[in-house]
Amino acid sequence: MKKRGAIYSVVALMLCLAVYLNWYYTKTDGDYGNATDYQADGKVLGESILVNGAEERGADTLAAQTENEYFSQARLSRQQARDEAVTILTRTAESAASTEEARTAASTGIQVMADNAVVESRIENLVIAKGYEDCVTFVNDNGVNVIVAKTENGLTDTDVAKIRDIVISEASVTADAIKIMENEAD
Repeated sequence: MKKRGAIYSVVALMLCLAVYLNWYYTKTDGDYGNATDYQADGKVLGESILVNGAEERGADTLAAQTENEYFSQARLSRQQARDEAVTILTRTAESAASTEEARTAASTGIQVMADNAVVESRIENLVIAKGYEDCVTFVNDNGVNVIVAKTENGLTDTDVAKIRDIVISEASVTADAIKIMENEAD
């Protein structure tokens, strides 16, 4: 039993290390909310004009783009961290030098990550289906974190209840293990 606990601890430590390294090497110093930081030759990078060339994108569109970038970047970072962890666990599971317990723990870790990915995707799709513009979900051992796109009037108690019901039904967690927040990045 002690060996199994040690193996789980090592796997958890490797997963944490992979997440940290991913965060460390992908973090940026720029503020995504300030589009003027990304100017070249007097033009804002990523800015577009209509086909007829008459109008440029307004501030509301840039704010929406920034918010969409947040959700896209969050999903990408989540996937990169998961891919690194799965690579480490796969190497452990396939290594001839690994003990049977280590291989079993690695296989279990991979399955847990796959299950979490499915749950995250279902929650995100259901929250968006309820009328919210975008959403990103993180499932871990401590619970579920849900970040939704900023709404016009902010998240109400009704909004939180709707999202919490989705998470409880999909992730099979208790209400106290759920954190719901609104993306404040503009």
